[in-house]
Amino acid sequence: MLLNCDMGESYGPWEKGDDAAVMPLVDWANIACGGHAGDPDVMARTLALAREHDVRCGAHPGYADRRNFGRVRREGPVDSLIHEIQAQIGALQAIAKSLGIVLHHVKPHGALYLAMMDDEALMVRLAEAVAAVDSSLVFVVQATPDRKRHAASLAHTGLALAFEAFADRTYAADGRLQARSNPSAVLHDPELVANHVQSLLQGVVDTPGGPLAVDAETLCVHGDNPAAYAALTRIRELIPRVS
Repeated sequence: MLLNCDMGESYGPWEKGDDAAVMPLVDWANIACGGHAGDPDVMARTLALAREHDVRCGAHPGYADRRNFGRVRREGPVDSLIHEIQAQIGALQAIAKSLGIVLHHVKPHGALYLAMMDDEALMVRLAEAVAAVDSSLVFVVQATPDRKRHAASLAHTGLALAFEAFADRTYAADGRLQARSNPSAVLHDPELVANHVQSLLQGVVDTPGGPLAVDAETLCVHGDNPAAYAALTRIRELIPRVS
């Protein structure tokens, strides 16, 4: 199981997450592209940090909504949203290229990620948009009971898919994530995270409707979670990093 983390979410003087401490503990870094967070300087700094620790870099585009950190669903023309996402990926890709780094994956952020998991047509449009930018990129999708259907729906894009589970989030009965409005949606206690991860490693997640099977290749920890470093340290005791 590979660990991924949302990173590069600072902006100007505003610091978000402890990327320097977390980076050595992860396999993939999902780097904000200037939409919900991040700026060109932060992108360059995060990319360089990832290269230093041999971490694969991916784009983490989302709604262009810094005020709400990209965590509020926005309505509007889908074509405009697609262009925004492509522009964000392109911005990170340009800086990565200047540093000799090849982007590995794309993982939509926050409310956009949740929206595509609720709306398969949107998921398909986003994957098609990613493929149009660079068909070698891996597209990250949440591992749910609908995994096989999602894989079939996205097969025509030619993208490799990575299905992910979440180490620091609780699940709803349908296998998707609990809304952040739920007080128990985010796990902060490293021991609770570790227990949750142990279940995920066995291919099972607890939900209000009972246990559900989860088939995932990668596990996410949110970099803006204040417990990210402690949680990742604990997870690494369960999943040693392969050099």
